[in-house]
Amino acid sequence: MADKVAGSKRGLNAGVQVFAAVVLVAGVTGGGWGLSRVLPKSGTDEPATCADGHGTASAKRVSGAQLCRALNRSDLPVLLGTPDEHARTADGDDGWITLDGGARMASPEANVTLKTYCVKLSASEDRFSVSQGLDLLPKAEPRQILGHPAVLYSDRTTTLTLDSGKDENGPGGVARSLLVAKDVKDGGGSFEISVWRQDDVAPDDAALFRVAELVLPTVPGWKSG
Repeated sequence: MADKVAGSKRGLNAGVQVFAAVVLVAGVTGGGWGLSRVLPKSGTDEPATCADGHGTASAKRVSGAQLCRALNRSDLPVLLGTPDEHARTADGDDGWITLDGGARMASPEANVTLKTYCVKLSASEDRFSVSQGLDLLPKAEPRQILGHPAVLYSDRTTTLTLDSGKDENGPGGVARSLLVAKDVKDGGGSFEISVWRQDDVAPDDAALFRVAELVLPTVPGWKSG
């Protein structure tokens, strides 16, 4: 039986023959979702640490490595309600999204996986306000995070299993996401935090809010007040 693991995008390890990944159905706004990074568990039982990231970042925008360092806190398992666990994988990526007309937009993201939870943090530099997500995202609900406009919504995950070159898709669990404006005026640009469970049980919204309230103020580009 293949293990389920999840993270951010990356080429698959050539030595991995049988594995499964959780894929979140692509959202309308925010960081964009794709095939999860699949990493074999380390031979040690030490918490995973963030690498320097992949791709080329700019001093004018947050990098995947910076997002990873902000997300991969030592108290993340406590915030998620699983204090006996630790990060199994932690990684950041400096990806890009090609928009209509050929324009490219930076789409940095970070993923941290534990035994129970997967957490993703992404950043967007687009001009859309978070409040527009109420009309675009499925069953979105208005929220506030530390005075910043936010939108809470759900999406479905899909389990993708690769076994000796064959792949099969199946229904997964629910992911809960918070799309949060970078500033209190909601003038464009956002961060998105999503959590989902490896066992397909519905994630805890309280855990999602705890993570958002402590992680986001530590991310470069967050504007308080």
